[in-house]
Amino acid sequence: MMETKETVLDILEEITGTDEVRENPDLDLFGEGILDSLGVVQFLVELEARCGVSVPASEFDRSRWATPRDIADRAAEWAQ
Repeated sequence: MMETKETVLDILEEITGTDEVRENPDLDLFGEGILDSLGVVQFLVELEARCGVSVPASEFDRSRWATPRDIADRAAEWAQ
């Protein structure tokens, strides 16, 4: 599970182009304009490619996946 969370942060850092996703796990990615719908799609594709975790885009609710911590926790749940 920890490996999935680290991979999630790696992916987020690559997609957003900022290490702030690691430094501030409670950063509001959408509210701050750091992540958008295209970034979400890129994230989900990379998550499946790297971790074998398939999360349908319809399950990616911005209110539940708003911060790096939220995304890492939810992805780890899907990985189980």
